[in-house]
Amino acid sequence: MIIGISGGTGAGKTTLVSYIAEILGKEKTLILSQDRYYKHLPELSFEARCLINFDHPDALDLDLLANHVVQLKKGKSIKSPLYSFEQHLRKDEFEVIHPKKYILIEGILVFAHAPLRDLFDYKVYIEADINKRVERRMERDINTRGRTKEEVMARFENTLHAMHNQFIAPHLHTADVVITNNDLNVAKNQMQAWIATTIR
Repeated sequence: MIIGISGGTGAGKTTLVSYIAEILGKEKTLILSQDRYYKHLPELSFEARCLINFDHPDALDLDLLANHVVQLKKGKSIKSPLYSFEQHLRKDEFEVIHPKKYILIEGILVFAHAPLRDLFDYKVYIEADINKRVERRMERDINTRGRTKEEVMARFENTLHAMHNQFIAPHLHTADVVITNNDLNVAKNQMQAWIATTIR
């Protein structure tokens, strides 16, 4: 079973995807993130790579991700790329990933690519207030991706809000379920109830 999980940046997807895996059983659940699939552009300078709009679908090799999902659905293993957010390049190594009963595909743009979106048995949209999303994104990018507060705020103002409205928010209305994650405990309860009534 392939479940796609999307929603705006900072909505809490990673946390809730881990919670889904707990409910379904971690030994039976594979989590695959779109973040592995940013395009590899070593021909560009580091400065040029920093100027890429990473919140636009064109920054991702979503065809490769869709192909990998097809392979997993067929019961085949894949060689998934690994990506460095510090260098904006794929790493030299890859990870061999084996299929499991439940496959969770998560990322802000996984609904923006129709060939990928059509592979999902269920689509889960994680919603959160914009102030919450900014706060969470700020914490993540500073702590794990080497960004400054000023860089994160500039990215929201210059690209993130526009990309959200164009490529992410419209899919709220086509998802099978919308989970509101302003309060994590409330969101977890919603998620647990949906899984209990929907997924066997």
